[in-house]
Amino acid sequence: MDRRKFLAGSVTGALGVSPLAKASAEQSTAATGKCMVTPAVVMAPREDGAEVVWAVNRLCRGRVECRPAGGGESRVFRMDDFGMVPQGAAILRVRLEGLKPGATYEVRAITEPVDGSGREDTPWKSFRTLAPAAASTRFVVWNDTHEHHDTIRKLDDVTPDADFLIWNGDTCNDWHQEEWLVPTLLHPAGRDFSEGHPLMLVWGNHDVRGKWAFKVKDMMAAPHGRPFYAFRSGPVAVICLHTGEDKPDDHPSFGGRVAFDPLRREQAEWLEETIASPDIRDAPYRVVFCHIPLRWREEPVFDYAKGGYDWYSKRSRDAWHDALVKWGAQAIISGHTHSDEWLPANGTFPYAQMVSGGPKMPDARWIEGSADAGSLKLVMRDLDGRVVREAEFQPV
Repeated sequence: MDRRKFLAGSVTGALGVSPLAKASAEQSTAATGKCMVTPAVVMAPREDGAEVVWAVNRLCRGRVECRPAGGGESRVFRMDDFGMVPQGAAILRVRLEGLKPGATYEVRAITEPVDGSGREDTPWKSFRTLAPAAASTRFVVWNDTHEHHDTIRKLDDVTPDADFLIWNGDTCNDWHQEEWLVPTLLHPAGRDFSEGHPLMLVWGNHDVRGKWAFKVKDMMAAPHGRPFYAFRSGPVAVICLHTGEDKPDDHPSFGGRVAFDPLRREQAEWLEETIASPDIRDAPYRVVFCHIPLRWREEPVFDYAKGGYDWYSKRSRDAWHDALVKWGAQAIISGHTHSDEWLPANGTFPYAQMVSGGPKMPDARWIEGSADAGSLKLVMRDLDGRVVREAEFQPV
């Protein structure tokens, strides 16, 4: 594993052009003469709705029109939690509610600058609400894209339609400049990447780095407003957890900006309640997504004072292991190491650990999960479609 060398070299890219600068240029080009600078991203799907998020370059009002796929009466969502029409000078967010589980809808975002200069509508795009009672489900997992546009474009090209897309952490290198957030999160590599698979974000350690990291939550929705959540999609119960940083909270590199130890404790308490919920408790298949693995090949003691960092999150495992074992978690799916790995369940850890690849095209991986009454299958592929790793689980 040589993540440090990668991170030192990833900013300049293969041609000596910063991906961050390129992303900012793409955003500026998109903004010329328009108020919308990104597609409308469908994210945080639920059984009764989702959230639609997009970026603008001046003060605007926004709303979302939603209709059943194939035609039908449209509904307009145009109210925030305080009775205001969604509005802002940078980000617009509209929460869709009251939809039917497992139904396919078409949505478009409508934006109007407050200066009266016109109206912009996005194309209609489709998504499916989560279906807890469905007989089957299909999902896709990305991780550790780190603003590598060539990798993101290829991932987007090969990703099939699915019930949801998990972006399993490290969307970026860091957030030292505020202008990096919008193109990286809402228009990565210039792609409308939630088309055909609504987005779920699992936070990685690089997603919380830099003085502007606190703004990520303004543009990345979660089903219930927190960076940890659980849901049911067909026969699969999914728990998404936030492993925080790969060094202690008081490490000087964080400048006093992070408090992940209390967040891990909060998630531990939440886990105990969540695994008792019937939809989660009784699911035939049980999968956890977290960016930093909970297990690794070797587990040394890390010397943070000499540049060490966590290859696996012992802090998180210590907080969550007992609850995950009690629940019967079958697989933990992670990234972080930039080196794919498979660790089967054993007597100490009755859950398997699948770790996906890195940001450079030869190392990049994507995972497709599919489940029905017979089994849950996890298939990891490289960008050429070659199967790298696969696993199959029987119903609990």
